[in-house]
Amino acid sequence: MSKNEIRASQLLTTFGAGAMMDQPDGSVIIGGLDSWHYGANPPPIVEEPRLLAKLRARLQRNTLTLRTPPPSTDDPTAGRPNITVFKFPRCYLVQKPEPRIDYTGQPMPEHMGSRRRIALQSELNNGKFASEGKRYEVVPLRFVRACEHGHLSDIDWQAYVHGHAGGCGAPIYLEERSTSGALVDVDVICSSCGARRTLADAAIKGTRALGRCDGRRPWLGNYKQERCSLYSRLLIRSASNAYFPQILSIISIPDKKSPVDDIVRQLWNDGLSVVANDVKTLNIMRQIPNIANRLAGIPDAEVLASVARIAAGVAAFVERPVKEVEYEAFAESAEELGSDQPDGDFFARSLPKNHWTAPWMKGIRNVILVHRLREVIAQVAFTRFESVGTDINGELPDEEEISLKVNPAPLGQYVDWLPAVENRGEGVFLVFDETQITTWVDRPKVIARAVVLKDGFDEWKRLHKSSKRQFPGAPYYMLHTFAHLLMTAISLDCGYPASSLRERIYAFETIPDGKRCFGVLIYTASSDAEGTLGGLVEAARRISEFVRKALDLATLCSNDPICAHHAPGEHDHALLHGAACHGCVLVPETSCEQRNEFLDRALVVATVENCDAGFFDIA
Repeated sequence: MSKNEIRASQLLTTFGAGAMMDQPDGSVIIGGLDSWHYGANPPPIVEEPRLLAKLRARLQRNTLTLRTPPPSTDDPTAGRPNITVFKFPRCYLVQKPEPRIDYTGQPMPEHMGSRRRIALQSELNNGKFASEGKRYEVVPLRFVRACEHGHLSDIDWQAYVHGHAGGCGAPIYLEERSTSGALVDVDVICSSCGARRTLADAAIKGTRALGRCDGRRPWLGNYKQERCSLYSRLLIRSASNAYFPQILSIISIPDKKSPVDDIVRQLWNDGLSVVANDVKTLNIMRQIPNIANRLAGIPDAEVLASVARIAAGVAAFVERPVKEVEYEAFAESAEELGSDQPDGDFFARSLPKNHWTAPWMKGIRNVILVHRLREVIAQVAFTRFESVGTDINGELPDEEEISLKVNPAPLGQYVDWLPAVENRGEGVFLVFDETQITTWVDRPKVIARAVVLKDGFDEWKRLHKSSKRQFPGAPYYMLHTFAHLLMTAISLDCGYPASSLRERIYAFETIPDGKRCFGVLIYTASSDAEGTLGGLVEAARRISEFVRKALDLATLCSNDPICAHHAPGEHDHALLHGAACHGCVLVPETSCEQRNEFLDRALVVATVENCDAGFFDIA
C-alpha cells in the first residue's frame, strides 16, 4: 500500500469525505463525493435492499444507490480511479525555532521555550518558507476552527490576537513556553505591536474569541461556503472529536415478514424486472422453469405488488426497525435459516442445548452459531464535536430529532449515492429468556438500581437539552454490559484481537404485538478473509465457559470498591455509567455500538456494593 492509499473501510469510519488526514508531504482534507472518480469502469454497486430502502426513505431520493469507494487498480485501461483531496489547513508553522523574547526585548534561554512564525499558503514557494536568504521547511498548523454544522476553516490569527479584523498586518508567531503542548502554555504574538493572547482563551466553552463562522466547506472544493449563524470553536486537527461519521449498518438477513420480496429480488435479473404491472407479461415469465418453481403458489397480485415496491426502491415494512428484522431471523428461525452454499451471505444454526447448559446459563434460551454473515455499512453524513449515531434499535435519528447544536454535514453538493462497504464474518447469537428478564426487572433491588441510572441519564439530558435520546432501561444496560464482558473473555481465546470483535444488542418491544425481545450478537466482520477464520464459532461451541469467565470478570474490578460504589453524577461526570470503568467493562470504541455508554455491571452479577440486582446467579 503506497503512502497515498488507504483501506476502503477507512473511507467510511475514519477518513471519509470532510475528514482531515496527515500525509508524509502535508495535511489534506478528503474531498466530497463529487470528487470521487471511478475511472473508465462503472462504479461498483453494493446491493442491500433493506439498507437502501432505509436510506432512500430518509433522504427522500428514490434513485439513491450504494457504491464502494474507488478501488486502486494496476489495469492501464481502467483509467485512474482516485479521490481528490484538498490542501488543508493553509496556515503553517515555519520550522525555524527562535528564542522567546522577555519583557526587555532580550532572548530567553532555550530551555524556556521557543516561538515559530505562522506562514500562510501564499507565502510559501515550492512548499517552503524563505527568510533572510534561506529556505525553511514548514508543517501544517494543528489548530483550526470549526462549528457544530461541520464548517471548517483556518483561524484568522490577526483578528484573534488583535481583537479586530486585519490587525496590524505584521507577522504572527506561536510561542510555546513548555514541551507539554498544553494550550495554556501556547501564546499567539504579534511581532510588531507585541499584542499577545493565550490560545487557551479560544478553548473556553461558549467563547466568541474566534469570531463568527464563515460557513466554509473545504471538502467540497475551494471557495465553497454557505451562511452560518454560529460562532467558531477551536479544533485540533488530530483530535478524536474532529470527525464523527454518521453510519448505518445492516446484517444481510432475509426479512421473514416479506418473503415474496426476497424471492422477487432473487429473480429480478432473470426477467421479473420487465414485468411492471402487466399480468400478461408475468404469465409469460411464469413459463420459465426457474421462475415457475420459485413463484409457485404465490398469487399474481402479490408478485406484482412486490415488483412495484422493488422497482421503486421501497422494501416492504421499511418502517420496521433494523434490529427487529434481524432478531426475528436469528431467534425464531435459526434451525432453518440461511443457505448451505459455501458462498452464501448467511448461514446460522442452533447449538444443541446439551452443549452449553449450565446453572449460570438459565437466563439464556438459545445459542446460535453464525457461521457466515454479511454486514453492509453505509455512511450518510458526518459531524464534528459530538457524534450522532444510531439509537438502541439500530436506527438513525430523524432530522427533527437531531440536536439543533450539532447538525450532520453533507458528504457532497448533490448526494445521489452513498459510500458503502461489505464485510463478511462470523459470530454467536445469544437469545435471552424474555420471561426471566421480565421477572428480574420487577425485583425491588433492580428497580432501585434503575432509578439511580435514570437519575444520571436525566442529569445528562439536562446538560444536553436539545437531545432526543431516551433512557434505554435496565434490560439494555444489563445486556450491553454483559456483551462487553463476553467480548473481553472470548478475545483471549478465539484468535481475534479485542478491537475486531463487535456487538449488536437487541432489547425492544415489537410494535404490533408488544412482545419483548432480548438478545446479544457478538461478531467479527471485515472486507477480507480475516473475519471468516472460524475462531469465533469454535469458541462459541464452549460458550458456557466464556459466559462464566465473563461473569467472574464482572464480580470484582481492580478498581473496587470505587468502581462498584460509583453512582452517576455524584462522583464524577460519567453520567451514563453505573459500576463501569476501564478496569472491568469498557472496550475499544470500535467494538461498542454506543461508544461505551449505558453500562453497569451491578445489573449483571452481584458486586461488592450491590448484591441483589444482578441478572445472573453464579453462587
